[in-house]
Amino acid sequence: MAKNIAFIGLGNMGGPMAGNLVKAGYTVYGFDPVEAARDAAEAAGVIPCTTGVEAVAEADVVITMLPNGNILKAAYSGDDGFLKAAPVGTLFIDCSTVDVADAREASQMAADAGHRPGIDAPVSGGIVGAQNATLTFMVGASDEGFVAAKPVLEAMGKNIIHCGESGAGQAVKICNNMVLAISMIGVSEAFVLAESLGVDPQVFFDVASTATASCWALNTNCPVPGPVPTSPANRDFQPGFAGALMSKDLGLAANAISQTGTDAKMGNLAVEIYKAFADGEGAAKDFSGIINTIRENS
Repeated sequence: MAKNIAFIGLGNMGGPMAGNLVKAGYTVYGFDPVEAARDAAEAAGVIPCTTGVEAVAEADVVITMLPNGNILKAAYSGDDGFLKAAPVGTLFIDCSTVDVADAREASQMAADAGHRPGIDAPVSGGIVGAQNATLTFMVGASDEGFVAAKPVLEAMGKNIIHCGESGAGQAVKICNNMVLAISMIGVSEAFVLAESLGVDPQVFFDVASTATASCWALNTNCPVPGPVPTSPANRDFQPGFAGALMSKDLGLAANAISQTGTDAKMGNLAVEIYKAFADGEGAAKDFSGIINTIRENS
């Protein structure tokens, strides 16, 4: 059973996740290049390290939460990489959202370095899910790898789903976020249309949330203030799930759409809409802030 865990990437998601591992009884060594993130994790019981290499030196499990696949592979590789610094046989779990090909390459890199094949385990549930240990993990791994990773992931999440072999977790995450983007755009357009027709937003929510329009983008992350007090719309669209991250994930979806030749007109349109959103002030706003763009263009 794993006792020591290295957690690399202690941001808005990684920090609370690492803290929940501490609550579950694990010894957690953490690294993030941002000092404030390290300090916040330390307050939650994480042992702060000055480098990632230091963090992984005695780890049974290494968990990464990084911005993209290139950074992940760079962190793994080389004489000063995590794969060389970690004890032989370490289990590497990547919770970042990266391209399927990058996930598979990282898994093979771990195996080639004498460790167990790396596991991709991207998450859904946002900052609130990270804080409350209610995340959903979409896991790409062998049956053996899934069994090894599951107890660790259960300390941070509520739903741990084995999606298939290496890369399958990322494939499911990309598809899930494409649905999320499309549904948020649809919900936001409907609210703006309802307002334009003189319908009170609360009235529209009361009907739509209990009718056929019911969905997570409406019921949990409602893009207008009031109906769901915990949604980012009530705090000037502070994320949450930032527009820049949604745009990044949709870029991965666009790659997959192109590679597979899928007829995904709505997916490609969502890619275009969120790219424009993230190129402006929406980058640092919750992705539900797309409703303001729709209002401005209406």
